[in-house]
Amino acid sequence: MPKYIFVTGGVVSSLGKGITAASIGVLLKSRGLRIVHQKFDPYLNVDPGTMNPYQHGEVYVTDDGAETDLDLGHYERFTGVTTNKNCNYTAGRIYDAIIKKERRGDYLGGTVQVVPHVTTEICNSIRSVASNEVDVVICEIGGTVGDIESLPFLEALRQFRLQEGRNNVLFIHVTLIPYLKMAGEIKTKPTQHSVGKLREIGIMPDMLICRTEKHIDKDARKKISLFCNVDEEAVIEAFDAPHSIYEVPLDFAAQDIDQVIIDILGLRAGRRNLKAWRDYVDRVINAEKTVNIAIVGKYSELLDAYKSIHESLNHAGAFHSAKVKILSVSAEEIERNGADKILKDADGILVPGGFGGRGVEGKILAVKYARENKVPYFGICYGMHMAVIEFARNVLKLECADTTENNGETKYPVIHLMEEQKRIMNLGGTMRLGAFPCTLKKGTVARKAYGKDQISERHRHRYEYNNDYREQFEKAGLVVCGESPDGMLVEMVEIENHPWFVGVQFHPEFKSRPVDPHPLFRDFVGASLKQTGKK
Repeated sequence: MPKYIFVTGGVVSSLGKGITAASIGVLLKSRGLRIVHQKFDPYLNVDPGTMNPYQHGEVYVTDDGAETDLDLGHYERFTGVTTNKNCNYTAGRIYDAIIKKERRGDYLGGTVQVVPHVTTEICNSIRSVASNEVDVVICEIGGTVGDIESLPFLEALRQFRLQEGRNNVLFIHVTLIPYLKMAGEIKTKPTQHSVGKLREIGIMPDMLICRTEKHIDKDARKKISLFCNVDEEAVIEAFDAPHSIYEVPLDFAAQDIDQVIIDILGLRAGRRNLKAWRDYVDRVINAEKTVNIAIVGKYSELLDAYKSIHESLNHAGAFHSAKVKILSVSAEEIERNGADKILKDADGILVPGGFGGRGVEGKILAVKYARENKVPYFGICYGMHMAVIEFARNVLKLECADTTENNGETKYPVIHLMEEQKRIMNLGGTMRLGAFPCTLKKGTVARKAYGKDQISERHRHRYEYNNDYREQFEKAGLVVCGESPDGMLVEMVEIENHPWFVGVQFHPEFKSRPVDPHPLFRDFVGASLKQTGKK
């Protein structure tokens, strides 16, 4: 059975627990160990699927259709290990399971309490990813030590270590070592207090990951070790990576963090092999070319809303030994000032997924600009819908063509609600979610990119291309280049006689990896690079 690593955070939020957990996964996997990641979030939503991006950022979708925390994207991108619905639990999901059991009478009339019922449910959820095919489970606990919401989870971890045995469980605490500029020194006291909070709960961390903007000298390391009761070699410095988050595993490797973990847990492991990873980071650092990609979205000021798209563009840029400069463009700004002015510096234009009517006309103007000016265009989910609407209005001359999502009375519903969605009332977990197969049309840009006829991609949508207009679109040059195996659902469209213009119903950003960029992002960035010399 597997060993377990629990990653907690203290002092402040946003310290990078997800990157830490993902980086540890990279190092352990590089030594031949089979790993799986898991994330517990303390909020009461059952999943983040109905949450506003301003609250939560991107919703990451798994192959089996779970709407999950964006940290699962980090896990998959770093390690290449596919996650599933059991890799992300929220407090809401835990309590929902308990209430359903209580209503069925599973507790035999007993009083249902946080201890032992909630903590037992959490422990069982941790074990849901364990199997004989896993050597190490790396589990991140969301929130910050000291938060009320996190207490049941931390109590469950205390019990879990007691159940599994000390030699099978390792606690890693990610903390902050602030630098006081006026005093000219770093301060360890916040870390001491954070560890003290953990010890009050009954958890003694085995390792500290110390986020800092100033290097920790030997004296400070000794002080942290002494006052936090952690071996000095297990006090790990997490200095801000200057170029890319993908440098973090290499920084950890230089401090032998994986060997410390292996020694504490008594794991058998091979030699570390990070050659492919180092090669990727070298290409990122030494990129000599630059390409400007405009992301025209509803949440342009919120980077986490399009996290996987940003990372996929960076993966593709590294493939071409180029740095991708992302131009975050507000669709509403285009509505106010016009696409010509806002997008003049863009070598490629991408419209991402989304919902609702805000900024729609600006997105449509961005599509029109890309189509007419022969600028490479990539439309993802809602971005494909915008491409279809723009083509209908300006090429087919179907005035006021629209999606029924925003205009139920439109005369030309070129995008409409999926038939299976028409009787659904609840919003959470009811979209077309997860991986579905797609058949590609020979001789198309899409088929050339993938290099095969059959693909599988992840979806998250309710509305789709209206087949009633398919013949009109294809005759005018908007080609259906990918569809469901039964031919009923249009999955991909592209425009003929254009440098690169592709719209997809799915979310390819969920399958891009640093050392294996997604083929559509790879070719989109490649086509955009060809534009850089035309200005």
